[in-house]
Amino acid sequence: MKKTYKIDVDCANCANKMEQAANKTPGVKEAVVNFMTLKMNVEFEEGQDPKTVMGQVRENCKKVEDDCEIFL
Repeated sequence: MKKTYKIDVDCANCANKMEQAANKTPGVKEAVVNFMTLKMNVEFEEGQDPKTVMGQVRENCKKVEDDCEIFL
């Protein structure tokens, strides 16, 4: 399953940090952050609950970039 989320991030480097953190999150098959459109595209592993996984993605992103936001 793939979903797109609106994000708020200040710079391209921060967006890259968010992408790396999201890709390290269990349940995420692939995450791509586009700084220009301020969107995060996430493909979830089979059988994963997107709401649960995205809660963890948000926590992981806040650890590397505390002023970022993912609108779930």
